[in-house]
Amino acid sequence: MGKRTMYLWSQVIAKENLWLAFKKAARGKRSKPVVADFEYNLEENLLRLREELCSGEYRPGRYNSFPIHDPKRRLISAAPFRDRVVHHALVNVIEPLFERKFIFDTYANRIGKGTHRALDRCTYFMRRYRYVLPLDVVQFFPSIDHAFLLETLSSTICDERVLDLCRKIIASGQGVLKDEYQMVYFPGDNLLSYLRPRGLPIGNLTSQFWANVFLNPLDHFIKRELKCPAYLRYVDDMCLFSNDKAELHVWRTAVIHFLAGLRMTLHESSAQPRPCRTGVPFLGFQVYPEYRRLKRQKVIQAWWRLERLAEQRRNGEISIKDARIRVEAWVNHARYADSWGLRRAMLGKIHW
Repeated sequence: MGKRTMYLWSQVIAKENLWLAFKKAARGKRSKPVVADFEYNLEENLLRLREELCSGEYRPGRYNSFPIHDPKRRLISAAPFRDRVVHHALVNVIEPLFERKFIFDTYANRIGKGTHRALDRCTYFMRRYRYVLPLDVVQFFPSIDHAFLLETLSSTICDERVLDLCRKIIASGQGVLKDEYQMVYFPGDNLLSYLRPRGLPIGNLTSQFWANVFLNPLDHFIKRELKCPAYLRYVDDMCLFSNDKAELHVWRTAVIHFLAGLRMTLHESSAQPRPCRTGVPFLGFQVYPEYRRLKRQKVIQAWWRLERLAEQRRNGEISIKDARIRVEAWVNHARYADSWGLRRAMLGKIHW
């Protein structure tokens, strides 16, 4: 085992790294019982976790899964808090190894590259090209193939002990999303293909990070092989831009074939080139070259949430401070669209 290998693992299990991982995992959640319980005997819990990692005895716990509708149904899976500390400790160390390999225009789960930065970049491209090709993957998290993901991780991570920890975390998610996945067969498949381990729990820090890792080869294929000059991705939502509509059709076919190699498919009905002037749906907004609108479904959803929040406030179920925080969170999101009149109308109609 080389010096570089030893150094990588020692970074993961370093006391300072585990302490930092706890702080990140507990951020904004210290009032929750499971977090408070862990923090009560913090030094002892971190020491025990470190000993389990060092001995190889560490095993992830069971997920707590629950559905949300935002607006489509998703199954969110929460790992036990001690596992979330491990996730942060791992990502703290391996993220820089992959960050230098990501293209500039990948925007999810990266520092300084969130939803609103992606929207700004989309607007930038919309003003400079005539056509846009929106793409998104069918059943993205449920269909992530464990073997392909581990192959991608091992091409960058040289430390076998770190890779073994990755395997344990990835394997812990097997079957969590099995009811969310509809089997797709690809050329050369047999009946055993149904048994291939797949799926990353939605809600894990590691799942969000590994989603970028998994599709990073696609990013480089689009930029280097297809030579698309204007492309951006947010998790599995992608936009390709060109002044030639026929070129976008060619790229669409190429992306479909590439994703098939990763055992993934596109929503092909919506994956059609369109003029930029007619707008493109992206991250809950309808983006046009000169302005943005909130999608109608998002507006309806926000209205019902605000009505429910106002009812809770009138009934004394929530404090003014908490109500204000939630309203401001929606306003801060909605203001990234041209929505001043909409916000004024909605908030003005609600009886607080």
